[in-house]
Amino acid sequence: MAFVLSLLMALVLVSYAPGGSLGCDLSQNQVVLGRKNLMLLGQMRRLSPRFCLQDRKDFSFPQEMVEGGQLQEAQAISVLHEMLQQSFSLFHTERISAAWDTTLLEQLRTGLHQQLDHLDACLGQMTGEEDSALGRTGPTLAMKRYFQGIHVYLQEKGYSDCAWEIVRLEIMRSFSSSASLQERLRMMDGDLSSP
Repeated sequence: MAFVLSLLMALVLVSYAPGGSLGCDLSQNQVVLGRKNLMLLGQMRRLSPRFCLQDRKDFSFPQEMVEGGQLQEAQAISVLHEMLQQSFSLFHTERISAAWDTTLLEQLRTGLHQQLDHLDACLGQMTGEEDSALGRTGPTLAMKRYFQGIHVYLQEKGYSDCAWEIVRLEIMRSFSSSASLQERLRMMDGDLSSP
């Protein structure tokens, strides 16, 4: 319980600290949080992927939509938000892998929550009422379908430890791809704020 309270206090402090305001400044801090979450996913490995070769699956990550340069800023933020929201939901699944270190899992959840809070503010500032329409556009819809496929896979595999290991690797891959999107968004934000 003390650990959870410490995490909540840290979240509050980050939200109100200088440079941690929830405005739509896609700072380097957002990129650092993304890298930290990727690192946490790497540390969560408990099974050798070689042990789970029979469970491999191509989830058809919409990489060209995430890494391609055709997305407008609001669309890119919406896609990134959807990816983080779906990941947050995935790692709150009731049948999460018992093989994972709970401390690392809680740190990952907290990091994803911090990123989501920041992007919620950005989406609200950028789109206002258009926010719900962005969720129905092609790139965001493709991200929803991608995660739907992951949920179906986990169900089909009975939420086995190997299935979770394959999903962990897949989410790491998607987070790695999203790092370029986050960097591009940060640059777009810098271009928009310069005179």
